[in-house]
Amino acid sequence: MSGTRTLVSPAVLARPRGKAVYWAVFTGVVVLFALAFLFPVYWMVTGATKSPDEVARTPPTLVPQTWHLSGYTDAWDLMRLPTHLWNTVVQATGAWAFQLVFCTAAAYALSKLRPAFGTVILGGILATLMVPAQALVVPKYLTVADLGLLNDPLAIWLPAVANAFNLYLLKRFFDQIPRDVLEAAEIDGAGRLRTLWSIVLPMSRPVLGVVSIFALVAVWQDFLWPLMVFSDTDKQPISVALVQLSQNIQLTVLIAAMVIASIPMVAMFLVFQRHIIAGISAGGSKG
Repeated sequence: MSGTRTLVSPAVLARPRGKAVYWAVFTGVVVLFALAFLFPVYWMVTGATKSPDEVARTPPTLVPQTWHLSGYTDAWDLMRLPTHLWNTVVQATGAWAFQLVFCTAAAYALSKLRPAFGTVILGGILATLMVPAQALVVPKYLTVADLGLLNDPLAIWLPAVANAFNLYLLKRFFDQIPRDVLEAAEIDGAGRLRTLWSIVLPMSRPVLGVVSIFALVAVWQDFLWPLMVFSDTDKQPISVALVQLSQNIQLTVLIAAMVIASIPMVAMFLVFQRHIIAGISAGGSKG
């Protein structure tokens, strides 16, 4: 007798009525979950195509009575979205590159090189996860200001390196790599850096993809820290610009700007969703 249990027995599914009920319930649940996640997106996309009076109408209209695509063009021009989107891309890409290089190196050192007091160092790094992010804002700002990095992308890149969660995620993955693989590379004459570059990193593509997504999304959606370090409007990312420029902008134009700002992250998820799922599965398959 098999130890696995199913919600509906094969005997019930073999009956026409049981199969019909099963698929009806399954379809209903899937449709409800799809509506719960997709309806807000639909509401935002169509809200930008309505007139200002229709957006504020009570009760709201489900489908726009008249489609106005000018909201998207006005948002692109009036809110200077190309400039702020480019600022966001620069800040997110730099933070991703810095974080990938330094977190990977630190995780590899703690996992495979076994430095002195490595456990203590790792414990101290993980302890920072218990500190509220808001408590670190003032020390970080004072440090960045003393270094003269205000209104500079380095003010985003350098603090992003200290990401304890991503470092721990990488270390856990490196711990699962068999020691025999590294010893074989050492016998072949590969040094520590060559082993990392030629052996460890190619095997770590799934988790590197997950870390990359986390790093990019964290910078893309951050608001408080960019607001503090970028007083120059021309250098502000899209998250700050949407708030700063929304006071004298029509609601439909603001909604359209939000839709445009969310497209890059949605597109990135759709393109790399297979790598994200593979990275999550790889990170939880052992240990």
